[in-house]
Amino acid sequence: MNAVEIEEAVSNLASQPFDREAFPFSFLEAYGNKETTIKRLQSGNSNKSTIAGGVLQRSNIHLATCDEGQVTATLQQLSDAPETTKQKAKFILATDGEEIQAEDLTSGDTLACAFADLDQHFTFFFELAGISTVKEIRESAFDIKATSRLNKLYLELLRHNPDWATAERRTEMNHFMARLIFCFFAEDTNILRGDNLFTGTVEKISDPDGSNVHEIIAECFRSMDTHFTEKDKADIRVWARSFPYVNGELFSGSRECPRFSRIARTYLLHVGKLDWQQINPDIFGSMIQAVADEDERSSLGMHYTSVPNILKVLNPLFLDELHEQLEAAGDNSRKLANLRRRIARIRVFDPACGSGNFLVIAYKQLREIEYEINQRRGEADRKSEIPLTNFRGIELKHFSAEIARLALIIAEYQCDVLYLGVKAALDVFLPLDNQNWITCGNALRLNWLTVCPPSGEKVEVSGTDLFGADAGAAEVRFENDGGETFICGNPPYLGFTWQTKEQKSDLESIFKKYTKTWKSLDYVAGWIMKAAEYGTHTKTVAAFVTTNSICQGQQVPMLWPLIFGTGHEIAFAHTSFKWANLASHNAGVTVIIVGISSESSARKFILSEERNGNTSKKETNYINAYLVPGTKVIVSTMSKPTGDKSVMEWGNKPTDGGNLFLDENEKTELLKASPEALKFVKRFMGAQEFIKGLQRYCIWIKDEDRREAESIARLKKRIDDVAKMRLASKAASTRKSAVFPHRFRQIQSVAKGYSLVVARVSSEGRDYLPIGLESKHVIIGDRNFALYDAPLWNLAIIASRLHWVWIGTVCVRMRTDFSYSNTLGWNTFPLPPLTTKNKADLTRCAEDILLARERHFPATIADLYAPDKMPEDLKRAHDRNDEVLERIYIGRRFKNDTERLEKLFELYTEMTAKGT
Repeated sequence: MNAVEIEEAVSNLASQPFDREAFPFSFLEAYGNKETTIKRLQSGNSNKSTIAGGVLQRSNIHLATCDEGQVTATLQQLSDAPETTKQKAKFILATDGEEIQAEDLTSGDTLACAFADLDQHFTFFFELAGISTVKEIRESAFDIKATSRLNKLYLELLRHNPDWATAERRTEMNHFMARLIFCFFAEDTNILRGDNLFTGTVEKISDPDGSNVHEIIAECFRSMDTHFTEKDKADIRVWARSFPYVNGELFSGSRECPRFSRIARTYLLHVGKLDWQQINPDIFGSMIQAVADEDERSSLGMHYTSVPNILKVLNPLFLDELHEQLEAAGDNSRKLANLRRRIARIRVFDPACGSGNFLVIAYKQLREIEYEINQRRGEADRKSEIPLTNFRGIELKHFSAEIARLALIIAEYQCDVLYLGVKAALDVFLPLDNQNWITCGNALRLNWLTVCPPSGEKVEVSGTDLFGADAGAAEVRFENDGGETFICGNPPYLGFTWQTKEQKSDLESIFKKYTKTWKSLDYVAGWIMKAAEYGTHTKTVAAFVTTNSICQGQQVPMLWPLIFGTGHEIAFAHTSFKWANLASHNAGVTVIIVGISSESSARKFILSEERNGNTSKKETNYINAYLVPGTKVIVSTMSKPTGDKSVMEWGNKPTDGGNLFLDENEKTELLKASPEALKFVKRFMGAQEFIKGLQRYCIWIKDEDRREAESIARLKKRIDDVAKMRLASKAASTRKSAVFPHRFRQIQSVAKGYSLVVARVSSEGRDYLPIGLESKHVIIGDRNFALYDAPLWNLAIIASRLHWVWIGTVCVRMRTDFSYSNTLGWNTFPLPPLTTKNKADLTRCAEDILLARERHFPATIADLYAPDKMPEDLKRAHDRNDEVLERIYIGRRFKNDTERLEKLFELYTEMTAKGT
């Protein structure tokens, strides 16, 4: 379940009569527990509670209902119960139907409220649904509740007005919703100069069956588009004349409204009765964006971006420097005035702005700095000099673009209230400025210089006027010319496999003039290239959130020489971290932040998240395309391993149509019918067999044994079927292999004693790459690599954190998984010369890792290396291995992955320079 669905379910639960027996299960159901889970708890099979009326769900919650007035005592009983600790409950909750008390056992936060008010605190228990409970999400309860109500209204209107659900009228529908949102906010903040003016008017004037609601709303809109001096002349209805003139073209053009049912009218009134003063434009725009997007509605909350994550982009881009200048200025009036003048001229441009999150946060942060300057200068009442038109955006979806502008308008008003007071804010808010500074269009097709032009040049927006009827280009001048431009955002990532034809065409339009090898680039690469092109015309710094794949593997030599060729360098970067959102059970996609600039600066730096949660900063003279300091290099494949490392080969490739494989039952049947076939049956190890411990077998026949094998009828049939399959292939090489249908098409090698097995594709969620030791009797498949009869210290190298970061950086990614390569990952891995003692120490480390695994038999690689579930003895073995290996490199442990990569690239540069 997503956040909006949870809010709705909890609201329904809180509004129903209290059922003491049913409540625990209804509560768990509201937070996404499946019916089968509920039934197991109800039957007692998985309920570990020993308290009367108690339900304990392992790793989640221990809750109990109780007699009236016994809530506090019951909560203490839940806290003291041994099973609460033993079953690792995260929450305890007690209720008597009148009161609810709860505690978050992880953070120590507590909750006490009336039972009927449970829906006001639904975010407290978000972790039960797998949703992060960071402070920003906890405080977003209103935005989620408002989104839930708006979503109900939106769907009911579409149901009652199917013609408005068509593509032709979807823009009208979205524009109608934007107008409603403004009205709800404006009436609760007194912008409409009347208590509950909009909702109250609809409630009083419209018919209960909703039949004339559309007419009432349309007249309200007409009044807000009519200057107060013209309302009599326009014959505005008496009951609508008190609405102020809004302008801004928000209510101009067509004012046709969808028709309302009784249910839709009820939903409208419910939405209007929320306290819209609590709206948070930081998150609200993203939530509302999903309401109007059919493809995204099923995952409401997916687009939430936390303020701390946005600041990871904006702080190094320009805010940190402004704060440093503010600190240096102290109380110097002249320096403060100069800084204020600089801030008023800064342009922030997001060419993938969505619903405006980055622009809103940037605006609010600049207003905060400006206010601090005004206070220090004794001018706290001074009006802001930061114009909204300096915050430019491009957004593909019409409704998102409208919401982005609306979010900025709301943010401006809220900042005015915060820094100047309500009266001053109201005095300047209406009428709205009718200029449009958010462009609706395809950012990869538009000329960014026309949307956010260089300083001193004419400003024209290449897009339609979002709030007006005129489809022509709208000219929007910068009020404060001569400032810097900072580009930022979180564009769509989309690897090539998931791009539409139109998106592939977008990339072609950008890259075809530079290179023919662009087709494997992620979609986000288009924004980086456009930013680099923009930076050749005007001084700017651009920073984007992107998947780390553009700085790994094959995309590095495709993209970054082109970026560097425009004169840009990487000015700063933030290495991999999780970009989380409000979606249930969503740990967040792994991303990086890359900042590029055409201005060479000595203040280049790399930010990295430490394992303890802190962020480290490393300054450097140069950042390469892999986001590693100090070394300008692009890693190329090598045909042979460097140093003492053993040869790593592909596993054996069958190309057999499945005819040379047996499952457990087929193996049993074959041997029951023909026991002599045992010599031709081997255990087979593909990736799933290696990582998940699955059992699979293959038919393995040497050339000299073919005649004997074909004397067994069941084997003869399978051999013949392989021949037929290969002869029917379109590939010439496969057809040629039909002459030896008794064996795999490609046999790399077979171990004499044992094999070291490395999975070709593995999850980045594991702290170490999967590598194992297998007997000579196991046939290694081509979904793995193998080191046959290699010294065991090779396993210690591959199982190290050092090797993990190297593979994750230089090899190709499949989605977010590691895609191992022998020629690009293993052969190139820089390894210092190893002494006999080094090899002996590493061999012991490898043995310790294998012995630790063995102690947990039959646990598989997937079991042992699951995130946060690695056994302690195995952790210790890996930690010891890392320490031994890293001391060989630098005499101590590395501080973080950035330092590891810095050393590896230094050694790689030395290694390739020597030709070793």
